[in-house]
Amino acid sequence: MGAQQYSRDELDAIVREATKLGLKVAAHAHGTEGINAAIRAGVASIDHGSVLSEESVQLMLENGTFLVPQAYLTDIPLPPDTPQATIEKNDYLSPLSDRSIRMAYKAGVKMALGTDAGVFEHGLNGREFAALVKRGLPEDHVLKMATVYAAELLGVDDRGVLAEGKRADIVAVDGNPLQDISTMENVRFVMKQGRVFKQP
Repeated sequence: MGAQQYSRDELDAIVREATKLGLKVAAHAHGTEGINAAIRAGVASIDHGSVLSEESVQLMLENGTFLVPQAYLTDIPLPPDTPQATIEKNDYLSPLSDRSIRMAYKAGVKMALGTDAGVFEHGLNGREFAALVKRGLPEDHVLKMATVYAAELLGVDDRGVLAEGKRADIVAVDGNPLQDISTMENVRFVMKQGRVFKQP
């Protein structure tokens, strides 16, 4: 846990070549050394960012690097046949991950919503909203992480808000997510580019 898998030279090359193609790089990073090396190399986002240090947070602020926490993963109970080493890793990582999310938010690090879906069952992605609120993030901030902040991270300006001339990508839920964020787990209406895909 925490071992850096790519050297700084490799990270620099990845970001340099992606940039030539007009692409951004997201780094899947848990450990502090790997996080800091990826930020210094110029990645657009750190996915997970489980063990942030004060230096990590400062680097993210200086470079405009986003954190994509994926908090719900640590709320999922481990299966009964989970190897002991994995249980110990999870027990070690969970409180550090929660601390990192709170530290990044309080410092003003840019954040976007992501779920790491596929590690758990598709369709449960909406639980990420409540997982972030549970860790102290305000409901309105979490909703922006899924919309305007995510659009900023992806470098697209035609979505993320309800406005004339933008893509009509809209979801609707029963209730007010500012009062009960868990309503985001039951999307009743889906429109993409003006075409309705789901309605009550």
